Amino acid sequence: MDNSLYDNDFYGWTKQQAELLRAGKLAYSDVSNIAEEIEDMGKNLKRELENRLKILFIHLLKWQYQPTYRGNSWRYSIEEERAELADHINDNPSLKFKLPEAMQRGYKYAVSGAAKETGLSKTTFPDTCPWSFEQTMDNESFPE
Repeated sequence: MDNSLYDNDFYGWTKQQAELLRAGKLAYSDVSNIAEEIEDMGKNLKRELENRLKILFIHLLKWQYQPTYRGNSWRYSIEEERAELADHINDNPSLKFKLPEAMQRGYKYAVSGAAKETGLSKTTFPDTCPWSFEQTMDNESFPE
């Protein structure tokens, strides 16, 4: 299979491959690269889960460790992140099995982000995530 379109015009390649697949012309399809791209899509969805958790954890850490700055803006940001995270998991239910790992990775990066945004030392924050997934997602739950 000639990979020049894949290497030089990825968008054109995607259109071509979609047409071939819809027409049932699997023999003419770039099966190897299609499989690789599908795997990469799955990895990107997992990374998005970790990133959404990181952003939510940053907001929750700021809420907990900077109580004098709390306000409706922060509350709405937390609620919005929770809603977007819930939508992402609902759209990709098999990601639920990746939650423990994603929470661990997301929290690790959140500590650095929270330290950067608050000016507090990283050692101010717990080494491991202090919240369960249920607490993280509960719109009635805000750390004190």
